[in-house]
Amino acid sequence: MCIGMTIQEWFDKRKEAQIERRAKEMKGIDLETPELWTKCVHCDSQILKSELEENLMVCPHCDYHFRINAKTRIKQLFDEGSFEEMFKNVLPVDALNFVDTESYAVRLQKAHEKTGLDEAVITGIAKIEGHKIAAAVMDFDFMGGSMGSVVGEKVTRIMEKALELKLPMLAITSSGGARMQESALSLMQMAKTACAAGKLDEAGLLYINLLTEPTFGGITASFGTLGDVIIAEQGARIGFAGRRVIEQTIRQKLPSDFQTAEYLLKFGQVDIVSKRKNLRKTLANILDMHGV
Repeated sequence: MCIGMTIQEWFDKRKEAQIERRAKEMKGIDLETPELWTKCVHCDSQILKSELEENLMVCPHCDYHFRINAKTRIKQLFDEGSFEEMFKNVLPVDALNFVDTESYAVRLQKAHEKTGLDEAVITGIAKIEGHKIAAAVMDFDFMGGSMGSVVGEKVTRIMEKALELKLPMLAITSSGGARMQESALSLMQMAKTACAAGKLDEAGLLYINLLTEPTFGGITASFGTLGDVIIAEQGARIGFAGRRVIEQTIRQKLPSDFQTAEYLLKFGQVDIVSKRKNLRKTLANILDMHGV
């Protein structure tokens, strides 16, 4: 979602795209054939997909940072072949037999088919320019990056592994908040992950947060903002409640850049705002400065 676009405008745009897709399906247009071009949602420029990928999924015309998934983030940030995934066997269950318009079990299956992941976070050990770290990388494509029991468990376990191996910890967040299908079980993960982050602090281990588009709700209210150094990717939206909810509550219009990384930097809520192309070097410099 581009900066300055309201949630309603974003949903309207998404609905238009869905209607256009259905129209193509009815006309028999093959949607499985990969298109060579894509449109920037911020400046409407037509960009070659290959050019966009070479530019780390950043628009070469307006510098808009497209949202990327966890696997792409891992490939961009960590030394080639250095990421060793851990706790992949921790899998979600539908403990409450939750059903809204469809069952939670069905939603989990659809999310798996869409992303190839079993949950909204990938955890493991990796290297950044030779510096060994423990890492948790969230994926918004899996149920909006929502934090359920498994996300909380995997984040806690990788923090405990960092404690065991005395490694710095990096948490890369992209989430809409708690997972409603798990009710109170989801909310409990806030305290659980915050306690694990507290243990890192007590042990004197470096903990870095990298906040990406978007980071909201229970993630910002727990492990997502407890780091020693908080980095935000350029243009990322970060907050607790959504913009429209806040405006309706306080009955005031908020600034156009409200909840952006740049706005938060201005008021001291993040330490660094970095372009995607500079993130790897920024992280390496921080690790260098801390001698880890």
